[in-house]
Amino acid sequence: MLSFRGDAHKFYLKLKKKSGKGIQPEQLKELQELKEIRTFYESIDSTMLGNIHYWILKEKNGSGLIPILVTAIPWILFIFGNQVQEFFENDDGYLWLVFVFVYLLAVTFSVSVHFRERSWATVHSRIIEDIIEQRENGEKRKEDHIF
Repeated sequence: MLSFRGDAHKFYLKLKKKSGKGIQPEQLKELQELKEIRTFYESIDSTMLGNIHYWILKEKNGSGLIPILVTAIPWILFIFGNQVQEFFENDDGYLWLVFVFVYLLAVTFSVSVHFRERSWATVHSRIIEDIIEQRENGEKRKEDHIF
């Protein structure tokens, strides 16, 4: 069934389905991956963890280059519109259709990659923030509560 509720709701439905089959949520590969990431970051000292966090924030904020490039291409075509129009007017085939199709594929792929990169950067950033906050507050990791 087609659903437009997003990945978070799909993940909830997967959790619900697996738990109905008697599988514990912590056995899901997605949660195992998060646990591995957290365990790794917990093994790093706070100073280095802070530096890693800064780098992740840099990467997260720098990933906006893809949408800029995606939106720049139509403007470039607009600026050179007369030359592009002359090129396609002299084309007896459907070369323009191939160009549009390739452009739409590139836009779809790059936007998808962009948001996937940003979401993973957010996950890593949030895990590191939680670890640093726990260390500053002198708390121990609550294994049962977190995972």
